[in-house]
Amino acid sequence: MSRGLGLDNFVLYGHSWGVVLAIEYALKYQQHLRGVVLSNMTAGVTAYLKYAGILKQQLLSPSDLARLEQLDSSQKFDSPEYTSLMMDKLYPQVICRTKPWPNALDRAFQHLNEDVYVEMQGNSEFSITGNLKNWERWNRLHEIRVKTLTIGARHDEMNPEAIKKMASMVQHGSYAYCPNGSHMCMWDENQRDLEEVLHAGRSHLRYPCKPPSSGGCARRDSSGRSRPRGGGGRCVSGSDAA
Repeated sequence: MSRGLGLDNFVLYGHSWGVVLAIEYALKYQQHLRGVVLSNMTAGVTAYLKYAGILKQQLLSPSDLARLEQLDSSQKFDSPEYTSLMMDKLYPQVICRTKPWPNALDRAFQHLNEDVYVEMQGNSEFSITGNLKNWERWNRLHEIRVKTLTIGARHDEMNPEAIKKMASMVQHGSYAYCPNGSHMCMWDENQRDLEEVLHAGRSHLRYPCKPPSSGGCARRDSSGRSRPRGGGGRCVSGSDAA
């Protein structure tokens, strides 16, 4: 696809499953990248499943939790009750916390390709039986040499501490934390999330830029130290960058 679009020396952004693709691309073709953004996904499914199991126990009432586990174990994923527990009780807390959901997100769920989803993940959110069931890249993150921004959010179904750890394992990583965001922090904390992505793009691409306004996500380097929001680097013209 990158060859077809004529892309080279670009910043690659991956969100959720897109992080899987972005990591795989970076490991194989990073000579074509100027940077990578890894948003709201851990570097392996084991960490995801462990945290998802914790969250459902914390966020659901005992009766809802018991019923969800019963339906999940009996594989009644098409049950309206299972759908209601996920869409009405759990997802509004961890997937997107805006009320109502953005129209674009509603349409994404309405047109979800379930064949692809089941092939990759399986039917359950709490056990992976599809192609991703053995996907783990923690031990290869050190091979990613390009500048990398990881983004985590407090209410995400992905552990923000695990995503923070990813930034410390790549060679040139930084971490952005959205304290009010969830898995779709580009929607429920969109201004802050966008600010971080734009800052990363300006930093990696060295396009003309202004220091972002204050008050967004807390940006930290891989050591955990807070970094100034003003960019700090020299901003040059696109022709200079070229």
